Amino acid sequence: TPRSNLVGMGVLPLQFKDGMPRQTLKLTGEETFDISGVETLKPRIDVDVTITRKDGSKEEIKALCRIDTLDELEYYRHGGILPAVLRRLTG
Repeated sequence: TPRSNLVGMGVLPLQFKDGMPRQTLKLTGEETFDISGVETLKPRIDVDVTITRKDGSKEEIKALCRIDTLDELEYYRHGGILPAVLRRLTG
């Protein structure tokens, strides 16, 4: 699935909370996103996301972390599945 492919590449997949379509946030692709609590991630928890728009304005939302298993969490923490497997083989 696309979600698990992202985790396999070391990308944190997030899902908007129920009832929050992306159109509500008026995202243009020029925003930056700061995610709080990455150091203490657990599968399927809510994370705080700060959206910073091009004009400097900020908006804070909650998003669901779509790392769904402890194995996926390990892959993410190691930068993806390949680095995680290599670390296991050499560790």
